[in-house]
Amino acid sequence: RNKMRPILQKRANAACASCKRGALGWLRASQFAPTPTTSGPCIVLNGNLPPLGITARLQSSWSRSSPLLAATVEAPAASEAPLEQTSDTIKQSVFMELKTSDESEQLLRIRHSCAHIMAMAVQRLYKGVQVTIGPWTERGFFYDFQWPADSPINEKDLKKIKKEMAKIIKADLPFVREEVTPAEAEARIRAAGEPYKLEILQSILQRNASASITIYHIGEPAAPAAPAAPAFVDAPGAAAAASAAPSKALAPSGVKPWWDLCAGPHVARTGDINPDAVELESIAGAYWRGDEKNAMLTRIYGTAWETPEQLKAYEQLKEEAAKRDHRKLGAELSLFSIQENSGGGLVYWHPNGAMVRHLIETFWKELHLSRGYQLVYSPHIAKADLWKTSGHLDFYRENMYEQMKVEDETYQLRPMNCPFHISVYKDGYYSYRDLPLRLAELGTVYRYERSGTMHGLFRVRGFTQDDAHIFCLPNQITSEIKGVLDLVEETLGTFGFHDYEVNLSTRPEKSVGEDDIWAMAEAALVEALGVKGWRYQVDAGGGAFYGPKIDIKIRDAIGRKWQCSTIQLDFNLPERFDMHYMDSSASKQRPIMIHRAIFGSLERFFGILIENYMGAFPLWLAPVQVRLLTVNDMVAEYARDIAAQMKRAGIRAEVLGEASIGKLIRNAEKAKTPVICVVGAKEAENNTLSVRLYGGKELGALPTQEVVGRIVMAISTKSGKF
Repeated sequence: RNKMRPILQKRANAACASCKRGALGWLRASQFAPTPTTSGPCIVLNGNLPPLGITARLQSSWSRSSPLLAATVEAPAASEAPLEQTSDTIKQSVFMELKTSDESEQLLRIRHSCAHIMAMAVQRLYKGVQVTIGPWTERGFFYDFQWPADSPINEKDLKKIKKEMAKIIKADLPFVREEVTPAEAEARIRAAGEPYKLEILQSILQRNASASITIYHIGEPAAPAAPAAPAFVDAPGAAAAASAAPSKALAPSGVKPWWDLCAGPHVARTGDINPDAVELESIAGAYWRGDEKNAMLTRIYGTAWETPEQLKAYEQLKEEAAKRDHRKLGAELSLFSIQENSGGGLVYWHPNGAMVRHLIETFWKELHLSRGYQLVYSPHIAKADLWKTSGHLDFYRENMYEQMKVEDETYQLRPMNCPFHISVYKDGYYSYRDLPLRLAELGTVYRYERSGTMHGLFRVRGFTQDDAHIFCLPNQITSEIKGVLDLVEETLGTFGFHDYEVNLSTRPEKSVGEDDIWAMAEAALVEALGVKGWRYQVDAGGGAFYGPKIDIKIRDAIGRKWQCSTIQLDFNLPERFDMHYMDSSASKQRPIMIHRAIFGSLERFFGILIENYMGAFPLWLAPVQVRLLTVNDMVAEYARDIAAQMKRAGIRAEVLGEASIGKLIRNAEKAKTPVICVVGAKEAENNTLSVRLYGGKELGALPTQEVVGRIVMAISTKSGKF
């Protein structure tokens, strides 16, 4: 394979000529600079050349600045050697680019239009169904319906609905935008018997009485008929007596038109959508406006793409993601559990998962101490007055738990750590010579999440943030941000993440702070990113009201993006808490506050790690690094001696026996143990170990000291390689 590498490199470079990347071009964020002329297909295998025997079947052309999704890979021929499976390389993933709705105006329009087409199809097929909302999502769309109680929908209906959607698409009907007065919109909604739409209209007008009200028609609108009597009472959930069409007359196309209260945008015509690139995925329940006190609606999810090939690649991504589901793997590998009988969204870390968490925390603490941070610990609750001062009770109350009374005083579980670190700062006295001050904490916070929104480790009610706050002078912002970016790169890189999407969010319309401070802060962020050499996208006006920020998303082994690191400047809290330092003329000045987190939360990052590695953690991070499997009881003592030797060297090893060696190996593979050592009489006699790596690669008999040395080296270098 090494001899073939120059040939493969030449082939790959030739294949990548159209996009000017080269086979190893997608490696680091600092190298990520898509060429505007990119148009040809480009394949990359985790930054490496595809293994021999693999042919990528790319499903679409390369497109600029969009997330990578997994394409298909042909299996090696029977005569070829099987692929080696390792914990840090997913050998059978070849990436292709598919855009999210945020990254493609055309896909956004297609997906939004499909939501309307689906609603039209549903109301053509099922009488009495009321419509509510139907937005686009990152990679698809959904629509929420009030379904008649006596005729519920099931998964089998999706095929029928999709077939009706295809008819509407093939009819090539126009999407027609119409601006109407609020009174006209209300009259049409009442005539159609759509109480949820009336509530939406009323909420729009409550926010802005002069708001422009628009309706989108599918099909040319027919001449309006005389207004009908109201077909419902105002309360959502009342029976609908008509579809959302303004009249029963046919449009010029001969198809009864359909309309929806909507701000757009949409495609020009239904025929602009490829019906073979649309799929209905699932049915779920959803409370109206996300409030469990409201009616339970029926939500239908779908996805839509520009080509059938993109749809196929997306479906393959879903299949791959299902294999990696951290909830499934968490149970199979006994990493964690969420036990509903003790409360949803509360994580129990099992010994295996707790060991991985311990390793993450230890690495995090040691790295931060080496970079000039000071560790702090703070309480989990505080008086409500602290949250009044910080503004959380005004702006974040809906995400906070109910207050509690303690000896006639009101306390609150913390949703964030910021006010506590400010309290530590204010307990001291600082001159300009003492800054920057960097305080770091793995602090557990508690945020209210509705039961229907929680999802494994990704959305929970109690989680630990890798939080840190830097208090610095205005002229230190650039160097401090650069230091945080360096820390982000080293931290995420250690866990195998090297491809980032970086976003810089600037001052919003409503903000606090002086113009010159905002200008200095934004310039400092730009300068720090420039020094790093990182490409970034600007989200104009997307910053927090209290300061600009940098958000960093990582790409996992199958190309999904995950929001992890964030760096935020804050001019608000130093003012609210009356923070100050003494400058060179002994005058009080406000420090600049920088909020930053690298993992985001340990729980969520752990879930990402599980899915990225499919549970097969790198050697240094695996909860059990070595399993010594004994052929019989006669070699058990030798195996225990070796295990003790390994433990003294800092290796996590265990001895298992009393079963057939085949079963022991299978169980070790299921546990995704990185190094499996078979111990028999020959190994005991020669002081060797028969080594097998996770995935089936046999290394044969190796001296015990060599095995120990290799593992110790992998641990010290935080490598996945044996």
